[in-house]
Amino acid sequence: MSLIEIARDQNNNPLDVVEHMAAGNNWPFERASEDELGLVVTGRWTNYQVSFTWMSDIEALHLACAFDMKVPEQRLAQVQQLIALINEQLWIGHFDVWTQNGVVMFRHALVLAGGVAASGRQCEAVLGTALDSCERYFPAFQFAIWAGKSAREAMDSAMFETSGQA
Repeated sequence: MSLIEIARDQNNNPLDVVEHMAAGNNWPFERASEDELGLVVTGRWTNYQVSFTWMSDIEALHLACAFDMKVPEQRLAQVQQLIALINEQLWIGHFDVWTQNGVVMFRHALVLAGGVAASGRQCEAVLGTALDSCERYFPAFQFAIWAGKSAREAMDSAMFETSGQA
């Protein structure tokens, strides 16, 4: 890689945009390296651990949003079925469970091919999609893991919406 390409890559790092967004929202964050930034966002149900990783080789900004909920081995099959049901409903991003440590997370990537610079609005949209999805489906994961519900029961419970006020 030439010095010009290195300078262009450093000036076009989307993590600088994410860092600015995090600082502007007073979210605790840490720039672990030039290509990785972690932050914590408080949601309605829990705190979300968000990791942004700039993968320059494929020109993509990867987001992983995890919440503090470990999947016990005996509930893993139901949670994987629940993830399949949830992912059918999502148009952008997807949920995964990392079986090594039992962590559920939402993943998404912003492709910035051809040297396209990330905007603040794009980074906000990627993070917003992750947080909205996590907030919407967090109760379903709780029902499946802690209440022992089947994937279908957990999904149906989480999709139940009330109207009006009591």
